[in-house]
Formats: sequence, C-alpha cells, structure tokens
Amino acid sequence: MDPAARRRARAAERRRAAAEAKRSRAARRAPRPFPEPVTPAKAAGRHRSALLTMVLTLGLLIAAVAVTGGMIASSMRTRPVTLAAPLHIYPVTQATPGQCPPGTQGITGQSGMGQTCYRLAQGIAIHKVADMRVQKSRVRPGGYDVAVTLRPIDREAFADLTRATVGRDLAFIVRNQLVTLPRVDMAITDGNVVVTGPPNKTAANKLVAQLKGR
Repeated sequence: MDPAARRRARAAERRRAAAEAKRSRAARRAPRPFPEPVTPAKAAGRHRSALLTMVLTLGLLIAAVAVTGGMIASSMRTRPVTLAAPLHIYPVTQATPGQCPPGTQGITGQSGMGQTCYRLAQGIAIHKVADMRVQKSRVRPGGYDVAVTLRPIDREAFADLTRATVGRDLAFIVRNQLVTLPRVDMAITDGNVVVTGPPNKTAANKLVAQLKGR
C-alpha cells in the first residue's frame, strides 16, 4: 500500500472513532424517561397491600401475647395447698375379702366384691402440695381427672414409691379413711400425679375435697 492510501485509511479510522465518541456523548446527555405515573387505582392497591401486611403482623403479635399471657395466668393460679389432714400414700401388697383383722397393717375399704382388706406396705405422708385441681381428661373424652403437683421436697420419695409399685395399687388415705385406690402405670419422677377414674366433674371435685381433708 502506498503512503497516500495509508494516510487515507488512518483518516477514515479517526473519523469513525470521532463519530462513535460523539454518539456516546449524545446518549449520556439524553433525558431519562419519567417513571410511570401512579394511577389512583394502583395507589389504592398498594395501600391495601401495606395495610394487610400490617394487620397480619399485628394479629401475630396479639396472638403471641395472648398465648404468653395465658401461660402466665395459668402459673399464677398455681398456689401451694396446705392439706387439712395429712395425705398418707401406701403401696397395697394384698387385697382379701372382708374386714381387716385386728392388728393388721392395712385398711378396710369397698371394692366390687364388697368389703375388702387392703394390706399395706410402708408409705409416705404429704402435708402440703404445690397444686391440686380438677382438669378435663386427656384420655377419656368428656371425662375429668384430678391433677396433683407435689412439692420438690416430696417428689423423690414419691418417685421411689411409684418405681416399686408399677402395676400395683396405691392407697390414698386421709383420716384413716380410704379415699381412692389408683393403679400405678409407670414411675412418676416429676411430681405430676394424675388420678383418673372420677365418672364426672362432680365426683372429681368431691375427690379433691377428700384428698384435701375437707
């Protein structure tokens, strides 16, 4: 290529670069498009969406407070109960028809066979409980149970008693009267005792009164 042709090629290249730079500057100076105008309908829709989000959030907060408040109220209703007479709890070692002979370590009560002598092993005496109340049964639809919460001072002794009595009966005795005879299904180590069996709420309330010695 002769010198003249090279000069013409370089000049053409410079013109193309200059034109490209001019187009780039023009693009930067071009006005930006305005945002799409918000119509009243769109504004209302956005407002409803924000309001719904706020309502749902408040609803969740209120529900959490209600649940927490219920738990606190439940714990506040728990008051130590001093029993009017000691509650004696004994393992039953044997049950025989009829009254207990004099000198027998046992107590006479009623069963399906009539009078029955329940022979007893060494037990414990409870003078106060953390709580005692009637509650709806979790295993018998429409039924009621008696829930007893033992104090920490009595829990270990009661745990030992139930460990040795699984599958047998415990005699709950107040003022030398047999109040109830629940069967031990498992060792109870946390102090939460549930006595099942009352046929209705009235009977459950009566059982609570008897256990309290009233």
